[in-house]
Amino acid sequence: MDTSPLRIGYCLSLSGALASNGKTARLAHQIWQENINKNGKLLGRPVELVCLDDHTNPNLVAGLYQRLLDIEKVDLVIGGYGDNSVAPAMPLIIERKKFLLGLMALAVNAKFHYPQYFVMIPTGPHPNLALTEGFFQIAGQQSPKPETVAILVADAPFSQSPAEGAKENLARQGMRVISEGKYPLSTADFRPYMEELKTVNPDVLFLCSYINDSIGLVKAINAVGLSPRFVGGAMIGPQNGVVKAELGALLNGLVNYEYWLPVPSLINPQIQSLIATYQSRAEKAGADPLGYYVAPLAYAQLQVLEQAVRAVGSLDDAALSDYARKATFETVVGKVTFGEGGGWAQPRVLTVQFQNIESNNISEFKKPNTQAVVYPSEIASASVIYPYAKAKR
Repeated sequence: MDTSPLRIGYCLSLSGALASNGKTARLAHQIWQENINKNGKLLGRPVELVCLDDHTNPNLVAGLYQRLLDIEKVDLVIGGYGDNSVAPAMPLIIERKKFLLGLMALAVNAKFHYPQYFVMIPTGPHPNLALTEGFFQIAGQQSPKPETVAILVADAPFSQSPAEGAKENLARQGMRVISEGKYPLSTADFRPYMEELKTVNPDVLFLCSYINDSIGLVKAINAVGLSPRFVGGAMIGPQNGVVKAELGALLNGLVNYEYWLPVPSLINPQIQSLIATYQSRAEKAGADPLGYYVAPLAYAQLQVLEQAVRAVGSLDDAALSDYARKATFETVVGKVTFGEGGGWAQPRVLTVQFQNIESNNISEFKKPNTQAVVYPSEIASASVIYPYAKAKR
């Protein structure tokens, strides 16, 4: 019987613009690794994670996966966090016919249609729509109903899909776009963009941004006194504890997407244990102090891999892919079934609003009333405060 380490290889953004989320995924993966090795290993073999830093540079990713496969000789590969760490690896993954389970990459397989690709992200078979459906649906239910939308997004590949989905969702609500702009990822001062938007005066401001951009955008909105009726949408950043602590009460009123929060309908003993362990180690690891956004899905990513390997009884990529297409997996985020394009068969995206934040202390965001789930209705923990100016008070 083979008792050598079972090596799982991948890359994450452990430095650069997405380092906080990359380090969060890394810590969640390490907790899974410790648990699996403590409780019987995998196929009788201790698990070793071979994680390389892609420095948030998509140009490095393909070379890192070639190193993992050809030099490190890993037994299995998984996808890193987000489109930047997954999409550039796909040509090599397809060429080698590898089973790949990505993490929170939004629409990677829309281009490749690779049957052995799967992804841990609760956006379902139509990710571009699911990410912002709740945002525009909730906006459309308000009185007076907003009619005009300004769109401002990062000039980067990751923003294309959410922006297109937003246009479709706002049109369904009878709204119209009156301004559409992009900003370079190098932007440090967002006030000129907000000053220009003040002259446009949209009812809804839709934003799609990265972690540091989100901080700059929210500060600029407050600095210039821009006050649409509804603000937020598809921002990467407000989910992160570091961003929350930086912005504090400036976040009040912002409406954005989330994938998991500690609301009663989503809590179970296993995820409570994960979050407690994660939070006790996050500061030392340089990771998001809360971990709500990335850690549950990162841990579940390796739970899916573990269950597929156990069920198949081997590391055969084709067999693992066949199993993943048909199975229902039990994870810390609930039951997961994969469907069209390797995404989840059913979407489970949350729409949340920041409310009642009083300070920049991270403990504010452990309170159940500061990040209210407003959509979907069966999970909602509060009603949206409308308009934005009222929620900001």
